[in-house]
Amino acid sequence: MVIPAALRQRVGLAAGVEVELTEDEFGLRLARVASGPRLMKVGSRLVARPTAHADNRPVNDVASLIEDERNRRP
Repeated sequence: MVIPAALRQRVGLAAGVEVELTEDEFGLRLARVASGPRLMKVGSRLVARPTAHADNRPVNDVASLIEDERNRRP
């Protein structure tokens, strides 16, 4: 399976990134496997901290993703 470069870049898939392929009623679903956050107590609050190294975390431009979705269909 080949994922177009523009799509890989937009969703933060790079060489060596682990993905999971599942089948559902709509077809196939490809999802990046990511370790969950670690809960830490800061003062009296629980705070979720990422467990992935900063270099392995995707950079998501939410405004750009929303604009791409708005322009997806005429």
